[in-house]
Amino acid sequence: MSTTPEHLPSVIRHWIGGDLVDAADSRTFDVADPVSNTSYAQAARGSAADVDRAVTAARGAFPEWAGLSNRARAGVLYRIADAVEARHDRLAAFESYDSGLPITQARGQARRAAENFRYFADVIVALGEEAFRQGDDQFSYVVRTPVGVAGLITPWNTPFMLESWKLAPALASGCTLILKPAEWTPLSASLWPEIFEEAGVPAGVVNIVHGIGEEAGQALVDHPDVPLISFTGSSDTGRHIIRSSAEHLKTVSMELGGKSPVVVFADADLEAALDSVVFGVFSLNGERCTAGSRVLVERPLYEEFTRRLAERAANVRVGLPSDPATEVGALVHPEHYERVLNYVEIGRKEGRLVAGGSRPEHLADGNYLQPTVFADVERDARIFQEEIFGPVVAIAPFDDETEAVELANATQFGLAAYVWTSNLKRGHRIAHAVESGMVWINSHNVRDLRTPFGGVKASGVGREGGAHSIDFYTESKIVHVALAEVHTPRFGAAS
Repeated sequence: MSTTPEHLPSVIRHWIGGDLVDAADSRTFDVADPVSNTSYAQAARGSAADVDRAVTAARGAFPEWAGLSNRARAGVLYRIADAVEARHDRLAAFESYDSGLPITQARGQARRAAENFRYFADVIVALGEEAFRQGDDQFSYVVRTPVGVAGLITPWNTPFMLESWKLAPALASGCTLILKPAEWTPLSASLWPEIFEEAGVPAGVVNIVHGIGEEAGQALVDHPDVPLISFTGSSDTGRHIIRSSAEHLKTVSMELGGKSPVVVFADADLEAALDSVVFGVFSLNGERCTAGSRVLVERPLYEEFTRRLAERAANVRVGLPSDPATEVGALVHPEHYERVLNYVEIGRKEGRLVAGGSRPEHLADGNYLQPTVFADVERDARIFQEEIFGPVVAIAPFDDETEAVELANATQFGLAAYVWTSNLKRGHRIAHAVESGMVWINSHNVRDLRTPFGGVKASGVGREGGAHSIDFYTESKIVHVALAEVHTPRFGAAS
């Protein structure tokens, strides 16, 4: 059995106006771990009434929080980062236990969460505002103000880190907010209240409403006093949120699904490309939006690369999330596990299974799948076209640059892409031609926090990251001032 973390709560409550509270109607839902699939806690099941309470608290706290200087808010963010790091081991244990993420990878997520707060504290202090001079006649300057109450809806994969990714820029910008964590993995979010209290975040600035997406999430999207929604999740849910947000003309940022290609040319560094492919699709249990789940290999290298990829996949260590030796843990939830297994069965008909495809023999219980590789996959196959979000990869050959780009772009998604070649001119050509929001050349998924993050096509709307996040959580107002005598045409004046 997986190791149960110390101080595991039996009840996870909302945090509204600085208080831990039950749902207004006292309803709860079960929270289970993905190794035993048995309930270990009850979480408050939010409704429109709970969201309305949270919005009221956030609106009440907004004038004071928005009125602080950027440096004062940055000081709070630095303290949040310190409080996160002080709970590093506990956070990692909670995240691993709740999501099935291997403990070594969960530790990395905790460190990244702290860095998000420090980074946006630095950004908001250094951020300037534009000014424009029109000769000696007029001067114009930009005033940046927080949008108001932000609604943040986060996914179940790497939940704490992705929550921090939204919380940090929203707070830095001067917004107050309501966070709606994913219902499958709410455990690590239960640590935010003590972190925020320790850091001195005023009551009502951050509010957390747990619950089912169709209830609590929908109520947040529908609320007329929440002018901004940031969402990370599936493309279908993103489409629904955009439609719902249109009623109140809300500003939205959508980081949605992906089916990212890895294009490997015959002149690539084989070992480096292979390491990147294996890590990129099987780390985080394959439950990552930027996973390189379609591997396109130039034909002279195709058979060797396929064989080597299958060998590596077979040797990936699948085990208990709490075991430091584990490389792939348990998939997050039985419902998602069944979905991934269904894609494996589809793949048996659409491609050549060369690795995995079943539960590891040494793990009789839990949501486990041996890393799975399908070769010779056609472009119209479902496992080539649809996001699986698990440790499953499709591999296919190409003959030249033109076909490589065509195959890379032959899906509805466009989040990330990876190119491996020793010819950097070709690498840049492919990077420019691929329809995606982000491209890595001869690199795995290493991201600078200053860079824009987001996708094209069905992979998202808008960009966050760096100054782009501050742009999203603020409104820019231009103020024009006359410096000289004004000469306006005198319509209607007597001649």
